[in-house]
Amino acid sequence: MTVQTVDSPSAPTVPTESALPGRAGLLRRLARDKVAFAASVVLSATVLAAIFAPWVAPYDPYYTDLAKAMQPPSAEHWFGTDNTGRDILSRVIFGARNTLLLGLIGVILGGVLGGALGILAAFYRRLDGWIMRLVDIMLAFPAILIGLAVAAIFGAGLTAVIVALVVATIPDVARVARGAAVGVMGQEFMEAGRAVGVSDTTLIWRYLTLNCISTIFVFLTLRFGQIILIGSALGFLGMGAQPPTAELGMMAAQGRDFLFMAPHIATIPSLAIFIIVLAANLLGDALRDVLDPRLQQ
Repeated sequence: MTVQTVDSPSAPTVPTESALPGRAGLLRRLARDKVAFAASVVLSATVLAAIFAPWVAPYDPYYTDLAKAMQPPSAEHWFGTDNTGRDILSRVIFGARNTLLLGLIGVILGGVLGGALGILAAFYRRLDGWIMRLVDIMLAFPAILIGLAVAAIFGAGLTAVIVALVVATIPDVARVARGAAVGVMGQEFMEAGRAVGVSDTTLIWRYLTLNCISTIFVFLTLRFGQIILIGSALGFLGMGAQPPTAELGMMAAQGRDFLFMAPHIATIPSLAIFIIVLAANLLGDALRDVLDPRLQQ
């Protein structure tokens, strides 16, 4: 019997589960989906307006003019003014910047931490039970309750919202990442990597993480709209940005006292939240159809 020896522990070629289409192919597929295209246009316009808010906003969002308080939408103020005479359109633009930033931070930090926990749980079986029980404990606490607890300790503000959004993202991402990683762990190239002496760090990153990253990314695109909604709800309850900072959830809360006198003060920020979340969900759904390899088989 002939025995083959391995001269060096060079890693075998790793097939990637995430065979993502090229950028041009991705754009073509999204362009063919009229709903996804419209959602991407709305979301892109919102993001660009938020980034260039100081140049796009027609007025200073913090300038008060009590003589023009609670004016309805007009040619001068397209979205009207609030109870202190501030231009609502300008405040919605600046508020969208804070709302999107909170959602993006929550998704990125929660995705990284949750993905790491899920992948480690799948790779180190002895840690699987401990990590997943921790995930179950985190799932038992709603994001709003976490926000209340953090606000009680550190005070209401953006820190409380960010912590709540990260904690709300981690457990769901960890479960998705673990499920994807368990499937990759059963592949032959994982055993081949172990056989040739590849280090755990290389196995986890090059073999496991890169084959799970598309699944995690697809889930985060769907999760983004939910995180924005949770962040806005925390702002509505007064645990997020504090006055006079513009944030959509807080703006909707400030306008609820004037629903019968000037309903536009609350309804316009609420409508902005609805449009952003709807566009994010529709675009995430389309990206899942394009990027999820299971839907392409």
